[in-house]
Amino acid sequence: MKPGLELVFTGTAQLGTPTAVGDTPQGSRRVVPIIGGKFEGESMRGEILAGGADWQFTRPDGVSELEALYLLRTHDGVHIQVRNYGTRHGPPDVILKLMSGDPVSRDSYYFRAVPKFSAPAGPYEWLNRYVFLCTGERGQNSVNLWFYRVT
Repeated sequence: MKPGLELVFTGTAQLGTPTAVGDTPQGSRRVVPIIGGKFEGESMRGEILAGGADWQFTRPDGVSELEALYLLRTHDGVHIQVRNYGTRHGPPDVILKLMSGDPVSRDSYYFRAVPKFSAPAGPYEWLNRYVFLCTGERGQNSVNLWFYRVT
């Protein structure tokens, strides 16, 4: 049986200035603050709250491993935690442009993640019951994300 994907919502997170931590055993570490944003889909919409961050490191092979932790607040006031583990890589010239804030086509690099939701009991607790996948597109000071439920 081949699984399918159902788009649940899209989001845009605004990003602050990254903090370079430096070289670690995993690779070159940096932390990118999440300073706000919004999300919208057929069954849910709201804000991405300030205060989250993406803890990422770039391995010696050029692959970036991403771990973002942040909160959503739905239009009806429910808070949902998101922990998103991902991978981003591409040709060195594309990644250099991306990291410099230059526009690049989202088709020119790989950016995928596996989000895990923690929703309280109520109208969004269904998020706790499924596996999700996420695709991403990095902008100069933002990231666009597409969240899919695996069916």
